[in-house]
Amino acid sequence: MPSRPDALLEVRGLRIHFPFGGRWFGRRGWVRAVDGVDLEVRRGEIFGLVGESGSGKTTLGRAVLRLVEPTAGAVRFDGVDILALGGRELRAARRRFQIVFQDPYRSLSPRMQIQSLIAEPLRLHHIVPEDGIETRVLELLGLVGLEPYFMHRYPHEMSGGQRQRVAIARAMAMEPDFLVADEPVSALDVSVQAQILNVLLELQRRVGIAMLFITHDLAVVERIADRVAVMYQGKIVETGDTERVLDHAEHPYTRRLLAAARGVR
Repeated sequence: MPSRPDALLEVRGLRIHFPFGGRWFGRRGWVRAVDGVDLEVRRGEIFGLVGESGSGKTTLGRAVLRLVEPTAGAVRFDGVDILALGGRELRAARRRFQIVFQDPYRSLSPRMQIQSLIAEPLRLHHIVPEDGIETRVLELLGLVGLEPYFMHRYPHEMSGGQRQRVAIARAMAMEPDFLVADEPVSALDVSVQAQILNVLLELQRRVGIAMLFITHDLAVVERIADRVAVMYQGKIVETGDTERVLDHAEHPYTRRLLAAARGVR
């Protein structure tokens, strides 16, 4: 598959296999969590990756950031082979891609105030001078719709939606070009989900960041994604513009997901 000139992330033939069993438990086998995936995320777009629990979507999302090491395949970010990087080169590249996890409480230190949590990556990577850190923290809080007084709160003093806003602000402190959002609204109430989706859409509009948005919820995909890929048993079974896939699904698994979602609503 030839590369598009506007492709920011290119995944080719990606495989992630995990061993199980061994000599003490019988014959060794392999779980094919991701099994030969091709994927492209274009600059400035929100790309939805949807599938049921166990489909491999979270493993794929972490692999493109090198949080999980692939078994085989290629991952290129802005033309650079991410899998070939190591040490200082990989740390430098990671400034350009970040992740927001499903549970913000587990990803934020309970011992640090919000100001310190957001300032930490600014200091670690020398993104702004020391005398500009507080101003930048305030800017980032504003970017995700939080008032300045939240600087002095701790994560346990905030709601789930507010903590997720902090997690997004912390990721944006790195000024990334690409964000993996791994089920970022699935643990939130429906009304709060809409607020966080609006935050992400506004980020995309204001700074042009590209996103890989991972979810099991087709209603969320319909709300936020420009294009979507459907993942089933480690493989991409359907991909295309979101409207086309949801209105004219071709793969039986996609049709089953749509039928289940529409039966609930």
